[in-house]
Amino acid sequence: MKRKPDETYLEKAKKLNKEEVERLQCRMRIKLTRRTEDKKLTDMEALAIQLELEDEELEEWREERRKLNEKLEKQEAKLKAKVAEKEKENK
Repeated sequence: MKRKPDETYLEKAKKLNKEEVERLQCRMRIKLTRRTEDKKLTDMEALAIQLELEDEELEEWREERRKLNEKLEKQEAKLKAKVAEKEKENK
């Protein structure tokens, strides 16, 4: 992982309070933690990268969720159409 943090995320990381930093570090990937221990990254750089990674993952999750919701809506529409058709047949 040879990655430098984006300036936007460095600024976000600098604005975190102590509790937010601890929570972010708790979720931090092992590679990032090791890179800070090896002094290849500063703590702030590692936090910024973690923030960026989490934003990317969130966007991917949202896209997958949107696709799933569309699929479920189509299935629900088909089911409603079948139910309506059955009701017409039974009358």
